[in-house]
Amino acid sequence: MEYKIIVQEETKPVEIELQDEFSLKAAIDETTYDVKYSLVSDRQICLSVDGKSVNAYVADLPEGKSVIINGIAYLVQDADLLAQSQVKKSSDSGMPEEITPVTPSVVVTVLVKEGDSVEKGQGVIVLSAMKMETTLNAPFSGTVTAIKVSEGDKVAPGEILVDIEKAESDEESEEVN
Repeated sequence: MEYKIIVQEETKPVEIELQDEFSLKAAIDETTYDVKYSLVSDRQICLSVDGKSVNAYVADLPEGKSVIINGIAYLVQDADLLAQSQVKKSSDSGMPEEITPVTPSVVVTVLVKEGDSVEKGQGVIVLSAMKMETTLNAPFSGTVTAIKVSEGDKVAPGEILVDIEKAESDEESEEVN
């Protein structure tokens, strides 16, 4: 997967290749890093980068993620996601508009088919990351227009897994609010 991330206002191309459930290769500025990771808590990740261990603490901010490593805070943003959000209106409810994983994961089960009608909050896909399963839910009611993954696929944050066309009744209720 290729990304453009912004770290402290500097844009860098990053290429991520998932190796298995707990490791990946990351290429940044023509340098490749072997990364092993484990989730300590929902805000702490233990990383081993080229054999050197470090703890990273992550917090969500409105403008991106705050990543603290060795006591230094870095603002990290997804450049592609920022560009999309400037073009696409976000949901008033604060819910994400796309079905995308928050961590590198493996698709366990796809719970819907193309053409299915889904209700807001309905389970759409089950992922496994670090031996934990997570169900991603429909952000709004609508019709499934595309399923972009299959069971067993490795997926990464920002990758849109399922497309849903919003139902007219959901669009109307948002306009009223």
